[in-house]
Amino acid sequence: MKTAYDIIIRPVITEQSMEATELKKYVFLVAESANKTEIKKAVSEIFGVKVEKVTTIRMDGKLKRQGRYPAGRTASYKKAVVKLTADSKTIEFFEGMV
Repeated sequence: MKTAYDIIIRPVITEQSMEATELKKYVFLVAESANKTEIKKAVSEIFGVKVEKVTTIRMDGKLKRQGRYPAGRTASYKKAVVKLTADSKTIEFFEGMV
């Protein structure tokens, strides 16, 4: 049985994701095996908020190489954009970063 902390790995802190916090959208790196309902339950359990919608995207690793051979890839990952309901409180973790 996966816990909420196994599903939500870490928040994604970028300029674009910080601008989305004004719209109550938060971006997290999640386990690749997690589905939208598991992500929704995990976020509401960890942060105590009401989740309206979850969108996910699988990101393939970028092709990288050092020298001539061998060509390799960075790690693939899955990220989730979580939109909170209008009456939900904000996630306090992101408040000081905007």
